[in-house]
Amino acid sequence: MSARFDILPTPLADLRVLQRKPLGDSRGYLERLFCLEELAEILAGRHIAQINHTLTASRGTVRGMHFQQPPHAETKFVSCLSGEVFDVAVDLRRDSPTFLRWHGEILSADNHRTLVIPEGFAHGFQTLFDDCEMLYFHTAAYHAEAEGGVNALDPLLAIEWPLEVTTLSDRDRAHPWLAAVFEGLDEVYRHAKHD
Repeated sequence: MSARFDILPTPLADLRVLQRKPLGDSRGYLERLFCLEELAEILAGRHIAQINHTLTASRGTVRGMHFQQPPHAETKFVSCLSGEVFDVAVDLRRDSPTFLRWHGEILSADNHRTLVIPEGFAHGFQTLFDDCEMLYFHTAAYHAEAEGGVNALDPLLAIEWPLEVTTLSDRDRAHPWLAAVFEGLDEVYRHAKHD
């Protein structure tokens, strides 16, 4: 059986891109979004626990930067089904060689890419067109008590959003900025819960 994905590295440790390989003819195409057998190495014994679908109506909107704490930490497989987004992951793992670095990928229906965001990363995106639809496969179900976030506009992260940020929810705007002495994911979580 031929592989239906190429698994590509990024500059951040453990953050990967899946290049999906649709099979097409004059009728259109068939595309595999997930395969337990082909992605077993990435999943490392975990299984998909939840699938979510979002629609973001307006160009320039930023959603994020979100993560979940252990024991509900998750790996996310993020794809864009309609429109185009700049999808961003930030490494919050204290002992990682790429700690506090971010990486962005354009995801669209046309480029057939999925960003695989490991546990210990914050995730967010900016819509580059109106009416962007995203599909998320999660290895853990959502738990409100485990939710955390960092501010998408934090100057310490200095994420280079491609467009002016036109919309950011009150909830996302309230995510904390990182202190200069930030020591890792646990420190962010304490600030998010108690500030």
